[in-house]
Amino acid sequence: MTVNQLSVFIENKSGTLVMVLKLLKQEGIQLIATTIADTADYGICRIICSEPPRAYEVLKKAGVAVSLCEVFALELDDVPGRAADAIELFAREGISIAYLYSFLLAGKGVLIFRTDNAEKARQVILDNKLTFIEEKDLSKFV
Repeated sequence: MTVNQLSVFIENKSGTLVMVLKLLKQEGIQLIATTIADTADYGICRIICSEPPRAYEVLKKAGVAVSLCEVFALELDDVPGRAADAIELFAREGISIAYLYSFLLAGKGVLIFRTDNAEKARQVILDNKLTFIEEKDLSKFV
């Protein structure tokens, strides 16, 4: 129902993102999804990858400011409106979405998100029989 996500804090200057990506490349860690939210001085690069705990250790050892957290991952049919349908289920239960990103992979939509109420979100997923992705399932995408 959840996968590990890296959140990498990177300074908004030329070369910092490529340094992070090269470290992961050198270790043979496959990126599955990335997104960057920025401010004037730094960005937060969120990464779903093939080996999150090892990627975390590689980046930490290199002095990169990185954290590892669990996020929800839903698998959706590649049909317009499926993401809206899924998010509506959480909204009806009063669950706020802190952030969300999505992508298409292997003919399916993947919705990654973090909420303010993980336990209630888990229950919504189970009650509505939503298809979820767990860490062990990521290998089918790489």
